[in-house]
Amino acid sequence: MPQFAVAMSKQVLGALRDLAPIFGVIAFFQIVVLQQPFPELVNVLVGLVFVVLGLALFIQGLESGLFPLGEALAQGMARKGSVTALLSLAFCLGFGTTVAEPALIAVAAEASDVAAEAGFIQASQAARDTYALELRLVVAFSVGLAIVLGVLRIVKGWPIHRFIIGGYVLVMVMTIFAPEEIVGVAYDSGGVTTSTITVPLITALGVGLATTIRGRNPMLDGFGLIAFASLTPMICVLGYGMVT
Repeated sequence: MPQFAVAMSKQVLGALRDLAPIFGVIAFFQIVVLQQPFPELVNVLVGLVFVVLGLALFIQGLESGLFPLGEALAQGMARKGSVTALLSLAFCLGFGTTVAEPALIAVAAEASDVAAEAGFIQASQAARDTYALELRLVVAFSVGLAIVLGVLRIVKGWPIHRFIIGGYVLVMVMTIFAPEEIVGVAYDSGGVTTSTITVPLITALGVGLATTIRGRNPMLDGFGLIAFASLTPMICVLGYGMVT
């Protein structure tokens, strides 16, 4: 318990340090530029306290739970020696953490409304729901596929830059032929997949895997999975728009 208290105090101080510039900017423009008092100052201060404590608890949770869990899963699968099981784990982690991502749900719902207004789909609620669900599943499947490809790259020792360069060339080519209505959605889908849960868990998976496999450098080979997770949704959503 004392160790947890010390760790939490460090996280709270770190959260205060990280959030101080944001608080300073907001206070400067509210007081100096707008020259207006803060509305409901007590509620604002209470909310800021919750933000600091929430960020500190979240970071401490990542360090205590998700990072060790991701590394332990990767190391256990690597020691088991089953590439199929390792790739299955990678796909399930990528798909599962993405399909329930709140940011993706919001973007998919907004995209379905815009698509209905533009006449891209029927203007019924059922059509909107179906379009949003299909978009979420496409993005989640693409992230699962991305993590599989990234893990396979670590196992085989393939250079990452060839995949990234080739992937973005493919994105640019597909952008030319994809419907204009889907291009923006596809580009945004690459950002919403890098969520607060996906990033630490997948990063820990890559580092743990690179640490276990002989001849792999955790610094050189353990990172890069998030780049795949950002790239492949763009490709898959552009392809989804081209075939629907």
